[in-house]
Amino acid sequence: MAHQGAPEVPRPNAEGARVAVVSTRWNEKIVALLHERAVSTARELGAKVDEYWVSGAFELPVLAQACARRYDAVVALGCVIRGETAHFTYVCESVTSGLTRVALDEETPVGNGVLTVDDEDQALERAGGEDAKEDKGAEAVLAALGALDELAKVRQLAPKQTQTRT
Repeated sequence: MAHQGAPEVPRPNAEGARVAVVSTRWNEKIVALLHERAVSTARELGAKVDEYWVSGAFELPVLAQACARRYDAVVALGCVIRGETAHFTYVCESVTSGLTRVALDEETPVGNGVLTVDDEDQALERAGGEDAKEDKGAEAVLAALGALDELAKVRQLAPKQTQTRT
């Protein structure tokens, strides 16, 4: 969610929900802030949280998929800072596509808390630390758990009836 124009997100009751928080070790100072905010927010909402760490952003989708098969929701956290090569673009596109595919294939909410920024200052402004303008770790948890609440409503419905056209 972008800071400007962001909606008021209701705080879901996640009592009993099992959440996997998957974080990268790359840009550790920033990701540690995202991770701490995500875990504390999920626990405040009543979720049971398990924590996993991967080397970098490319590894997030595969672990997120394994977690999506076992948890009610997954939160993926990382930070990709633009460099001097096209690698930034490839990483960002691959991670976003991968996490989206996991959510769709597994029908499990995946909160995307992977920062894609131009520099470390931008990342720190979004990481939820002291004086930060945004709290993307907490926002990723709220997004995933909010989607989980809505999915529960849909899953209570009977499957649609297939109609035969004549």
